[in-house]
Amino acid sequence: MGFVADRLNAIQPSPTIAVTQKARDLKAAGRDVISLGVGEPDFDTPEHIIEAAKKALDDGMTRYTAVNGIPELVDAISAKFKRDNGLEYAADQIHVSCGGKPVLFNAFMATLNPGDEVIVPAPYWVSYPDQVVMFGGKPVVVDCPAENGFRLQPEQLEAAITPNTKWLVMNSPSNPSGAAYTADELKALADVLMRHEHVWVLTDDIYEHLVYDDFTFATMAQVEPGLVERTLTMNGMSKAYCMTGWRVGFAGGPTNLIKAMTKVQGQSITHTAAVSQAASVAALNGPHDFIAANNAVFKDRRDLVVSMLNQCTGISCPTPEGAFYVYPSIAGALGKKTPDGTEITDDEAFVTALLESESVAAVHGEAFGLSPHFRISYATSTEVLEDACSRIQRFCASLR
Repeated sequence: MGFVADRLNAIQPSPTIAVTQKARDLKAAGRDVISLGVGEPDFDTPEHIIEAAKKALDDGMTRYTAVNGIPELVDAISAKFKRDNGLEYAADQIHVSCGGKPVLFNAFMATLNPGDEVIVPAPYWVSYPDQVVMFGGKPVVVDCPAENGFRLQPEQLEAAITPNTKWLVMNSPSNPSGAAYTADELKALADVLMRHEHVWVLTDDIYEHLVYDDFTFATMAQVEPGLVERTLTMNGMSKAYCMTGWRVGFAGGPTNLIKAMTKVQGQSITHTAAVSQAASVAALNGPHDFIAANNAVFKDRRDLVVSMLNQCTGISCPTPEGAFYVYPSIAGALGKKTPDGTEITDDEAFVTALLESESVAAVHGEAFGLSPHFRISYATSTEVLEDACSRIQRFCASLR
């Protein structure tokens, strides 16, 4: 019997973290690598948030807090849900953890029994299926191709539901595609869910504020109040507030679910850092004008990347509604060969050859459950993106 638990054999290390680390290693070895793998804003945390953290430390906020967070943060999250989403959550319906990943982890650990099915639309964020598998659940992956805007269709949802379905995972705007669902599209899915009372919804809204072209964000419990009692609405500070390293995620949901998730957290991480909680209060309650300013920059970068990638031979890149990713197809490059004779057999071969020949690191589509694509994060400087896209154009032009 091996020392490592059997459950770890069923899951993979995070591909996005792996690509980012490989790029770091190559940079350390002297290569001029451009890493487009990490989903992290390149903007600094706003000054008023940092100042709030400094004050909290000066005031001695360095001790344990309640498992589910300080009252001020719970109140700020509750106010955020009401202000932004029209959702009313009492204090015992709010969960606070060390980022979005632990919120998902706690929810799945608290609810999944062996054999429970979780519907995961693909392309998906890499952690959804692996976390489901970790707790004995079965991911039911539903392909949502580019011709459907990378969005789950109501008839697909209906076909995927079985008596064993426990959760549907929704992510809008999406990592990796940037696709986002309108209120009408969510309502059509909600109509299906209303016919299946045993299915719960876990909606990951972490990119809520990162939308473009007058797109209006909506979330499932908002468009269908009948689902409030079986929806976990997850969000966090990382993306819109440029607080990835502060590690604060949160969710609103039914009291019994939140109680179960809190029980899990009480025997694991206990709570997120006190100073990070203080900073998050300032972020949620303070000025939000920086988000619109950042989004204007993100939109320009998105348009630049989409334009330059669509000029690449063999690549087709849709324009996403939100987040800071593009998910271009490399179908037109499959079967071609690099100058050294390496065949582009799939999207992993494509990104590997791209890294070797042009020192651009991206994540292959297979990691997100839908091929042949690759993901680029445009949360980096415009100059770097121009350089990277020029290298990708050169790489594609070299394929024969």
